Amino acid sequence: MKLSKMGKLLSVMMVVSLLVIAGCGNKDNAASSDAVSKIKEHGKLVVGVKFDTKLFGLKDPASGDVQGFDIDISKAIAKHILGDENAIELKEVTSKTRIPMLNNGEIDMVVATMTITEERKKEVDFSEVYFQAGQSLLVKKGSPITGIDDVTKDTTILGSKGATSIKNIKEKVEGIKVLEFDNYQDAFSALKAGKGDALTTDDAILYGMAAQDPGYEVVGEPFTDEPYGIAMQKGNAEVVKAVNDTLAELKANGEYDKIYEKWIGKAPAK
Repeated sequence: MKLSKMGKLLSVMMVVSLLVIAGCGNKDNAASSDAVSKIKEHGKLVVGVKFDTKLFGLKDPASGDVQGFDIDISKAIAKHILGDENAIELKEVTSKTRIPMLNNGEIDMVVATMTITEERKKEVDFSEVYFQAGQSLLVKKGSPITGIDDVTKDTTILGSKGATSIKNIKEKVEGIKVLEFDNYQDAFSALKAGKGDALTTDDAILYGMAAQDPGYEVVGEPFTDEPYGIAMQKGNAEVVKAVNDTLAELKANGEYDKIYEKWIGKAPAK
């Protein structure tokens, strides 16, 4: 039976529609695979890390080397994807710049003490939790502040721009005074200069600061839950899988515990 002109037109339109739908369905998968391919073609993994956070990512001004927990995790990911832990470029990020740098393509991923939050999940995709921290307070030894219960609206708290810790402390203490800085070292310098009563962020970061200057200490119990994740551009499922596979491998073969003990201390309880 012959099709009318209208019937033929409808048939063509249906085929085109099916092709468009199929193309859209494969779009995310193609983009995801392309992300891994581009890393391999580039020959190196470009990772956004902190340069000012002792224990996690701290740059030695003399040698130029950046060392820490996050750096060792990043090298393990580079080895998993590219077969060489030295096939890596470390770019400095701060709490404020890390998501913009990731989403404009300057870096392949962020490994920089970044707490997984529902709000951030709208902008980036996260790996599984690779480090568990909690927010606390750093004060000068002898301070009357011994924990979050001693913080009032008359207390001046120091922190880093773009970090969840500022939002958290404002929710804990209504009307509190807050001074924000571009990075943690500037905030720590301000604390030493007497510009605030306490510095707040994740306890793991604060312990690094206390290790730099024995005149300061971390006080009180953590008052938030801060699960760190590795951030990647949304839709890069294959990159997320590669990172999660790396983390699982590190935990299975004991390398994760070795990295943890090297930088933080006793390995976390299983």
